Amino acid sequence: MNHLPLIIQREYLTKVRNKSFLIMTVLSPLIFIALITVVVYLSQMNNNKQRVISVLDDSGMLTEVFKDTDNTKYNLLTGLTLDNAKTIVEEKGDYGLLHINKLENFENAATSVQFYSEESPSLSVISSLENKIEKELTNLNMASQGVDIEMIKASKIKINIAQENFSGVKSSKIDSVVKLAFGGAAGYLLFMFIIIYGNMIMRSVIEEKTSRIIEVIISSVKPVQLMLGKIIGTSLAGVTQFIIWIILGGVLLTVVSAIFGIDFAQAQTPQQEIMRQAMANPDASMKVQSLFTAFYNLPLTNLVIAFLLFFISGYLLYSSLYAAIGAAVDNETDTQQFMLPILMPLILAVYVGMFTVIEDPHGTVSTIFSFIPFTSPVVMLMRIPFGVPIWQQIVSLLLLVGTFMFTVWFAAKIYRVGILMYGKKPTYKELIKWIRY
Repeated sequence: MNHLPLIIQREYLTKVRNKSFLIMTVLSPLIFIALITVVVYLSQMNNNKQRVISVLDDSGMLTEVFKDTDNTKYNLLTGLTLDNAKTIVEEKGDYGLLHINKLENFENAATSVQFYSEESPSLSVISSLENKIEKELTNLNMASQGVDIEMIKASKIKINIAQENFSGVKSSKIDSVVKLAFGGAAGYLLFMFIIIYGNMIMRSVIEEKTSRIIEVIISSVKPVQLMLGKIIGTSLAGVTQFIIWIILGGVLLTVVSAIFGIDFAQAQTPQQEIMRQAMANPDASMKVQSLFTAFYNLPLTNLVIAFLLFFISGYLLYSSLYAAIGAAVDNETDTQQFMLPILMPLILAVYVGMFTVIEDPHGTVSTIFSFIPFTSPVVMLMRIPFGVPIWQQIVSLLLLVGTFMFTVWFAAKIYRVGILMYGKKPTYKELIKWIRY
């Protein structure tokens, strides 16, 4: 009789009714949203504080450079010595004093600027001041040498190499970035899902084994059915938890935003200020439009279907190995010797995807690793956005499914013996014996 549906139902209900599962399902979004809220709130506090920077320009060349912003006010000092200016700024409690010496020539400008403050100044503040001064002094230097700055600006030529394959399909550098981001996110999500819920399956097997419940269950259920039931049931519980996190996270963000008046989308950070300034540039606006165009040009149907198939197959492949390890040991401490052979292919897949697919998604290394079942779920998901032939995707998926079926048979051999073994720390030699039984 096929008990698989009953086992899946039991495993699923056992997991979702577990107190620790319920607590972490509710607590994790709360902690995550709380951290985001604190970071955004502190960022707003930090950016709402206006910095007052006094400027003593003994050169007389840069007084027009320093314009007040939302977060920074410049106080121009005149007719003071450096010591008097430092005393006044320190007594007023200003953020700092920027002193620009008299410039004998532009060659000495690099050592003619000094910033005085009570504490170490922000890196972004110093970088902003450097950019303002460098730009102005560069223009003054060119003008002093009779160089027409406007002519130089007008003479600049920007090149944007158009990309098109021999079939007439156009692309761009931004297309490659979007494809890499999509593939990397898919591969990383699979990697994290395997690590988190694979360990959950392993712990579940260990708990039942140590409590001896397994001895009763195994009398009426085939080991392979029990193992598959655990894998599928725990996976469904993980998916349920993931969906709850998304829904609860969205609700909590809305509630926190309404109660505390924090607009997460409009939160002021130095990075967002830089982005807004960049967006004022017409070239930046064009790049953003190109970014959206690149996203809509992705083979979304192929990506979604491939993601689901490779994600599920890859997860089931590694989950069966986690279940076998859980059956072979009596406690989590003994699992460490068996974890490395499982984690190494996953880590290798991530590194191959990040360092090889970026450079050459259709190269020999990328292609080979996208067919190896233990690395293909990650590497193939990273390659597909770059346009992998359907036949390669099918072959890779068939190899992955075939390896999963073999792994289930292999893991079931260990599982059926290991779940009844107690008090003995297994070795690789012992596992080989169990497979031969």
